[in-house]
Amino acid sequence: MADFPSGSFTVRTMTADDLAKIVELEGRCHITPWSAQLFEEELSRAYSTIDILWQADRLVGYICFWQVCDELHILNVAVDRAFRRRGLGRVLVEHVLQHGRAGGCDRAFLEVRTGNRGAIALYDSLGFEVIGRRVKYYPDGEDALVMERKILHS
Repeated sequence: MADFPSGSFTVRTMTADDLAKIVELEGRCHITPWSAQLFEEELSRAYSTIDILWQADRLVGYICFWQVCDELHILNVAVDRAFRRRGLGRVLVEHVLQHGRAGGCDRAFLEVRTGNRGAIALYDSLGFEVIGRRVKYYPDGEDALVMERKILHS
């Protein structure tokens, strides 16, 4: 498990009971938020995991990822605006990279909006490198950068 900043944060895997809170947070965090149906679909996939970050009884973030064979795919990351700039996004991504390492993954991939400079800087600082671009990837027409990081086995 990753080390969380002070403030008694905990992480656990999402269940269907968390859906309403996840959808609410998603709507506050993203330009084109995922629907409840998309989250339900992720919950039904054997290779998909959504880990959620709590402080006391407040949902403050989550990360959705797939482990497929020896690859890790990060699909969605969100941290409540009131809790940003505390390293929680970094902790969530590091948590998933540890999961991938333990699961025998060789590489991790993600897409990020070209205009999301904060996320790009975070992923860059975690060793991700841009390997491509998906033109008009997002519903609003914004491009995505495809980023990859090699995962060293422990």
